[in-house]
Amino acid sequence: MLLAIDIGNTNSVFGIFKDGELLTHWRLTSAMMRTVDESWITIKLLCEEEGIQPNALDDVIIGSVVPNVSDVYATMTEKYLDITPIIVGPDLPTDLNILYDDPGQVGADRICNTIAGRELYDLPQIILDFGTATTFDVLNEGGDYMGGVIMPGFEISAKDLFKKAARLFKVDLNFPDNVIGKTTEESMQSGILYGAVDSINGIIRRIKGELEDDDLDIIVTGGVGKLMLPHIDDIRVYNPDLTLYGLRIIFEQVRGK
Repeated sequence: MLLAIDIGNTNSVFGIFKDGELLTHWRLTSAMMRTVDESWITIKLLCEEEGIQPNALDDVIIGSVVPNVSDVYATMTEKYLDITPIIVGPDLPTDLNILYDDPGQVGADRICNTIAGRELYDLPQIILDFGTATTFDVLNEGGDYMGGVIMPGFEISAKDLFKKAARLFKVDLNFPDNVIGKTTEESMQSGILYGAVDSINGIIRRIKGELEDDDLDIIVTGGVGKLMLPHIDDIRVYNPDLTLYGLRIIFEQVRGK
């Protein structure tokens, strides 16, 4: 069995694969202060809750955009599982051709997403990941990683608004029935969510225009991606576990070399 760990700025997702199939997964906060021992206790309890003995884990792969947290989990796997994990990065020997000016700047999550998107879905494509940041990653018809776009995630933008506007307050992020809000809550929901939607659809149109190609599939992932699905143009599929599958595919590629 393979333990795949996807560490993001806000949340971390842990998945267990057996024979290529995702058995189970969990989402935790990416706690900067969690120790090696605390991390082990958490993983151990989660596994046992699913009837999985931690000593049945054979391999570990980690993709992270938070080095301090990934160091904790790497040490944990070595200390408690006696496994040296594979760490995803641009220098890892995969078959992804990265056309960034500096491939070292491409985050592990974006590498995982593009490798999974390329293997699982038709090309060319745009992978849209809703996380702390909203990222757009573009693959051409040959499966090369062309680059992309990074914009603030709408949840982060909303939190900044709540924090800095003295008379505004936190609201549930649900789409209101109308764009023109009749209350302050509806007005904020409209501005945050419909504003994000129009920004996202606008960037998709710009990408298509730059490539002179309207036939790009949109692959959506990320924890809050499902909320946005009805409002994003040309969506091909929603796969909330895309990054985990990317980790699994990368593991198989590296193990096969």
